[in-house]
Amino acid sequence: MEHGQHRKNDIVTVTIEDIGNDGEGIGKCDGYTLFVKDAVIGDTVEARITKCKKNYGYARVEKVVTPSSFRVEPECRFHRQCGGCQIQAMSYERQLAYKSDKVRNNLMRIGGFPAELLDRIMEPVVGMEVPWHYRNKAQFPVGYDKAGNLVVGFYAGRTHDIIANTDCALGAPENRVILETVLAYMCENGVSAYRECDGTGLVRHVLIRTGLATGEIMVCLVINGKGLPAEEELVEKLRGLVFEDSVTKTGKLPGTEYEDGKAEKLQIKKTGCNRHMASISVSVNRERTNVIMGQEIRVLWGKESIRDTISGLEFSISPLSFYQVNPGQTERLYGLALAYAGLTGSETVWDLYCGIGTISLFMARQAKKVYGIEVVPQAIRDARENARINGIENVEFYVGKAEEVLPEFYAGEETPEEEKRHPDVIVVDPPRKGCDEKCLETMLAMRPERIVYVSCDSATLARDLRVLCDGGYELKRGRVVDQFGHTVHTECVVGMQRKHM
Repeated sequence: MEHGQHRKNDIVTVTIEDIGNDGEGIGKCDGYTLFVKDAVIGDTVEARITKCKKNYGYARVEKVVTPSSFRVEPECRFHRQCGGCQIQAMSYERQLAYKSDKVRNNLMRIGGFPAELLDRIMEPVVGMEVPWHYRNKAQFPVGYDKAGNLVVGFYAGRTHDIIANTDCALGAPENRVILETVLAYMCENGVSAYRECDGTGLVRHVLIRTGLATGEIMVCLVINGKGLPAEEELVEKLRGLVFEDSVTKTGKLPGTEYEDGKAEKLQIKKTGCNRHMASISVSVNRERTNVIMGQEIRVLWGKESIRDTISGLEFSISPLSFYQVNPGQTERLYGLALAYAGLTGSETVWDLYCGIGTISLFMARQAKKVYGIEVVPQAIRDARENARINGIENVEFYVGKAEEVLPEFYAGEETPEEEKRHPDVIVVDPPRKGCDEKCLETMLAMRPERIVYVSCDSATLARDLRVLCDGGYELKRGRVVDQFGHTVHTECVVGMQRKHM
């Protein structure tokens, strides 16, 4: 496809003046807007046009002519091919500014909130001290390269081609030796990898979860069959792994908060956490689907779940559990949610997308009573177990949709029992698609004094906040928290107050 003087595969020189929602650089060539993959704001690059539309086009960097002051040398040599770290070539300080601006722009453009209001309520972005090796969970596809060699790694951006990489800079350092051990077992025993093209082959993915505070490691192989050949050999290989004292990079980075105020270069230090194998299992998934995990989990050795702690709370994590992948930043995020809830010890709190009860248990330490609702039965079982583990008794969990469960406890004309259950504070932490429309209607009908909205997608956040504000609430506080360094994703928490007319 062509546009005027621009054609696909043309190489053009362009200066990058802005950043798009997916981290791509934006610049103009002879008045024609180009979205340039792997370019950093401030770069001047030679770019190859990959697609032409009427008013804009797409391109990829062929050569950096003049690097931006925000450009840094990426840690990972696969950062351009891999779809995971879209902005790793951008300095971390600029990443934080980009994420803060992204949330702010969505709140203005989609939510219609004025800049003056956001200037008043939005607090500084919360960055990571060290944005590396922070993920406690990774799912690695297993397959074959073009030469037919067995590989494990990550999908290339927007494809299902596997980039062979066992040493992701965002994952736990122990992942590399675990993946190499699994590959060795498969090669030695003739175990096949899954082929999406025809649904044959056995091993589809390797899931690794790490309790970063406890050191417990879980390995789960997702398989297209009943079991693995020579399972005992795999178990012995994984059980026999000895992990060196975990190391992580540390030091002050611009744009983050520190008590000591030091500005040192990154150094290596030991975490003091003894990592060890605690659970080995298989997940059976025979469906021709993009869904990774199957519902049938069989433990080969060790425990059914591992444990981790956040802010003194202990959580049981199974292969299927939803658990935030960055517990260090999660502690900050949920600490902000707790602060925005303004609890004094007398409030009833409803947590409408409670998952395994993480936010619910945070709130329970300062609330009179907390009720959690979640549509996934396994998550509710985990939530109840987590409450038991922590000895927290002022929480109750229910399976179902918030818009269906909440009205069962509140008919509008309150009885004494309904009055006890009526929410003073509602907390929501929905999936990327945001809150269900009926859920928002139910929240407004319940008229809680405060609403705390935790979001992983600022576009749906802005949409839902507009509905809540039109229904009688006002924004009081908000803050961006970087949960996912080097990616375009971010978290945000907003506190709302009911208007009293």
